Amino acid sequence: MRIPSFGEKEPGEQYQKRVGVYVVIPDEKTQEIVLVQAPNGAFFLPGGEMEGTETRLETLRRELLEELGYQALAPVYLGQADEYFFSRHRDTHFFNPGYFYAAAGFKREAAPLEDFNHILWFPIDEAIEKLKRGSHKWAVECWQKEYLNSK
Repeated sequence: MRIPSFGEKEPGEQYQKRVGVYVVIPDEKTQEIVLVQAPNGAFFLPGGEMEGTETRLETLRRELLEELGYQALAPVYLGQADEYFFSRHRDTHFFNPGYFYAAAGFKREAAPLEDFNHILWFPIDEAIEKLKRGSHKWAVECWQKEYLNSK
């Protein structure tokens, strides 16, 4: 199976690899999903960069506690999608292989460890429109097809 790729890889640019793990978390009625709004106003699925020797699920657990204070319930692997992008904030071109999961729900464990993001819930179609990265939009659409349409 071919891995979908998003963004433009600019010829002659050096790309720093930044492996990420992200998750689609629905509300109890499966009508909205949670997004994280970064300080620059951009919206993303919860998750982030793998650190050291972490597994994907360890990364997901750590990132959710940092960003949301949540634990994902029964995360299921959706797939991988790659993204090429330029970060103005870091003045760096990134190659971002992303591993995406879907959670059956969530459990609040604590207050978020990071205080600079906003946590917002949106209806699914509106969330897709708001997401900055094509790979994140792709993951939500995969989740919709696999899990919502099968109910």
